[in-house]
Amino acid sequence: MLIEFDDTLITGNDTIDSQHKELIEKISNLVSSCEDGSGKVKAIQMLDYLSEYTDFHFSEEEKLQTDSGYPELEQHKKKHTEFKTAIEELYDMLEESEGPTEEFVAQVQKNVVDWLFNHIKTFDRSVAEYINMRGNSERL
Repeated sequence: MLIEFDDTLITGNDTIDSQHKELIEKISNLVSSCEDGSGKVKAIQMLDYLSEYTDFHFSEEEKLQTDSGYPELEQHKKKHTEFKTAIEELYDMLEESEGPTEEFVAQVQKNVVDWLFNHIKTFDRSVAEYINMRGNSERL
């Protein structure tokens, strides 16, 4: 499964975009480790790394939103919580199996990749546009 950052995911905010590239790379590494049969331990390690980077990224995004006075911060935080819950569910799936299964990879696709790409294209792009407009208020 090919998972990569492309032009449809650009928000226009360099900080957010560079972190999204890193986050997507972590997801891609997780999926690759599952598909190449690296086993349960490797999948858990990759999921740990993804989880840690997700926490860092969401914290940074929320700080940007707070600093800019973004009016939809609480709604955005709820979306971030949804994603963290999806990661926890993936841990549970790995605990219950001998290693990453096809069902696990399908859940990564649905609840991580698809969710994240949609989130970037809607919520994160909205944040970046808001920050850009606040920074260029003379253009209004």
